[in-house]
Amino acid sequence: MADERNNDIEETTIKGVNGPITGWLDGHTILVGLMAYPIRHTMSPTMHNNAFAKLGLNGAYLCFEIDNEKLPGAIDAIRTLDMRGSNVSMPNKKKVIPYLDKLDKTSQMCDAVNTIVNDHGVLTGYTTDGMGWLRSLNKDGQDVKGKVITLAGAGGAATPIAVTASLSGAKEIRIFNLNDDKWEQAVKNVDTINKETDCVATVHHLEDREDFKKSIAESDIYCDATSVGMNPLQDQTLVDDPSWFHEDMVVSDTVYAPRKTKLMEVAEKAGVKHIYNGIGMMIEQGAAAFKLWTGKEMPTDYIQEIMDQN
Repeated sequence: MADERNNDIEETTIKGVNGPITGWLDGHTILVGLMAYPIRHTMSPTMHNNAFAKLGLNGAYLCFEIDNEKLPGAIDAIRTLDMRGSNVSMPNKKKVIPYLDKLDKTSQMCDAVNTIVNDHGVLTGYTTDGMGWLRSLNKDGQDVKGKVITLAGAGGAATPIAVTASLSGAKEIRIFNLNDDKWEQAVKNVDTINKETDCVATVHHLEDREDFKKSIAESDIYCDATSVGMNPLQDQTLVDDPSWFHEDMVVSDTVYAPRKTKLMEVAEKAGVKHIYNGIGMMIEQGAAAFKLWTGKEMPTDYIQEIMDQN
């Protein structure tokens, strides 16, 4: 009879290796992963495997191309293989919920999950994207508590940002979205935030440029959580006039490729002091998941150096 194995990721000694590695495997290695489709473009394995190696943790992070059709079997595999957990990305963030045992507060409010933790067969869903955005600001001395935020978008990045900001003490969040397939999600986000938190949330039409301009001028933070600025829209920005910004505000773009987006260029021309791309959010959301799986802090400065080389 096989010995029972603990699915905690334990420390190990990595011998005969100079510097970090991404493939330390033995009979005690614990598996975590990412389930999404498509998936080959992801930087998550680089991030997590180098963090495991740096901290001497006996874990491995692999990617699995899983769509909605394969999802039920994939979730069963987490239990069957005693994986420590998995990240979940599109198109599975909402579809995965019925297969889980529990959800944290943020996932309940977002109606989406990006991280699964397996505690000996009990699967709990978390959403770390919004925490990643918040932690990336906190790391540079910025906070959302008591602040007015204008947020563009209501999709997979925007929703957890709005929810996490509201749970973290934001005074007001003004969500701007096109009258498209995400409009209903924007309305739902506002309704949830107003019911569940003390933050005041409102929804606005992004097509109303005067309303959009006025909101940004009155805000402490502007965050673009749309795909504008990312390939093939890398030459575009929702705000092309530097006069819309004031220098003491925060301007945040969730896009990280390219590293400097058109929005960031416009904010620089306006003299904005605090400008961020999405690389910090990406690393910090991964760090939040890493902490849930391992109980340890990801060495984010070290991971930042590696990611800057990719």
